[in-house]
Amino acid sequence: MRRWIEDWRPEDDEFWATTGRRVARRNLAVSILTEHVGFTVWALWSVLVLNLDAAGLPVTVTESFWLVSLPNLVGAALRVPYTFAVPRFGGRLWTTISAALLLVPASLLAFLVPSDWLREQSHDTRFAVLLCCAALAGVGGANFSSSMANISFFYPERRKGFALGLNAAGGNLGVAVVQVVAPLVVVVPAGGVDLARTGLVWLPLVVLATVCAWLCMDSLTEARTDLAPYTAALRERQTWVIALLYVGTFGSFIGFSFAFPLVIRSTFPEFLAAHPFVRDYLAGLGFLGALVGSVSRPLGGWLADRLGGARITLSAFAGMVTATGVAALAVWQRGFVPFLGAFLVVFLLTGVGNGATYRMIPVVFAALGRAEAATRRVDPAETLTDFRRRAAAVIGIVGAAGAFGGFAVQQVFRVASQHATGPDWSVPALGVFMGAYVVFAALTWWVYLRRNLLVTRLPSLAHANA
Repeated sequence: MRRWIEDWRPEDDEFWATTGRRVARRNLAVSILTEHVGFTVWALWSVLVLNLDAAGLPVTVTESFWLVSLPNLVGAALRVPYTFAVPRFGGRLWTTISAALLLVPASLLAFLVPSDWLREQSHDTRFAVLLCCAALAGVGGANFSSSMANISFFYPERRKGFALGLNAAGGNLGVAVVQVVAPLVVVVPAGGVDLARTGLVWLPLVVLATVCAWLCMDSLTEARTDLAPYTAALRERQTWVIALLYVGTFGSFIGFSFAFPLVIRSTFPEFLAAHPFVRDYLAGLGFLGALVGSVSRPLGGWLADRLGGARITLSAFAGMVTATGVAALAVWQRGFVPFLGAFLVVFLLTGVGNGATYRMIPVVFAALGRAEAATRRVDPAETLTDFRRRAAAVIGIVGAAGAFGGFAVQQVFRVASQHATGPDWSVPALGVFMGAYVVFAALTWWVYLRRNLLVTRLPSLAHANA
């Protein structure tokens, strides 16, 4: 039975070719599976809110946004302790535990939410119970940080961009999968809905992911450390700069992914009324956004490996400003097709930005490690190992910040729905997002692409990341 790997040298070409690559790929494959199942459970409520009225559990639009955003908030908060769990318990054990925890929200959807007892309660009691069930689904989003931090140790620096992008894309794709599968499962052909089916379908997948993690994954002693790298990462300014950028990329992706089906339903009711199959079985085509954003994430990591993470991140934000403006114009003109097309471009760019921004983490901290080793004249190998551990800590911190960004996106939509009437209610929210992307683009350029900063602060980063 696999436990801990003591000798792990991914930067050694011979070791990587003979041993490392095979082990890393096996762990990556299982990590993708468990993260994918986690994201599907996390995103279930983005579809369930569309069917609560038909299931005899009516909620308002504002309450729907709370049910969509609360799993996002809980998942964001849990990402921080989940990151600390990898060095404490090891990647194999913690991946198994985090996968098993998904049984709780899936079981509640199978047995409590669709129960007659819940329908018989007052509206306030029903909504409180629904909020608790939605909150527990947040554990599905938390395992992202532990998974990404764990996989970062398995791959050499030159391959981390694509590997992390693939790992994240496998998880992100779970949002699109659940938005396609859940409506097909929930809606009964004879009429009505059956919410219990949603939980029942995912229970065996959760068990499969848990068993695979226990039987097929490994833990690395290199990843086992105390809290020192985490406290050092918290003190580093680059941690918070990258976290802010990830708020703009991943925060937009996950926030829009969860909210998009609900936004489409409340913004273009006339289109959905004319296309009932799209409304009932395809979540208003909202799944396309999460699908596009997921598959484009490895592309962002690949481009960052070749052209530099900062350049790709800046380009993504610039494109998001334009595409969001087109989406707002389409809402004004009541054009569903241009609205959908513009938002798919936004999703595409969020995926590219996600991959590029995450790729910046190991590059930036490797450059910081080399600079510190040269300045203090200490052992470069030991210093780089320390900074790799800091980079793994940053992955968790940045992942949590990005998920909080998703909650913020959904709350902007919620506030807009409260203070505006008519189908154009989302336009002010889109204006807020456009302004935010301008700020994020300016921050990227200011910190990473100004020649004077790169020369004086991080000379080795100029070649690797600019």
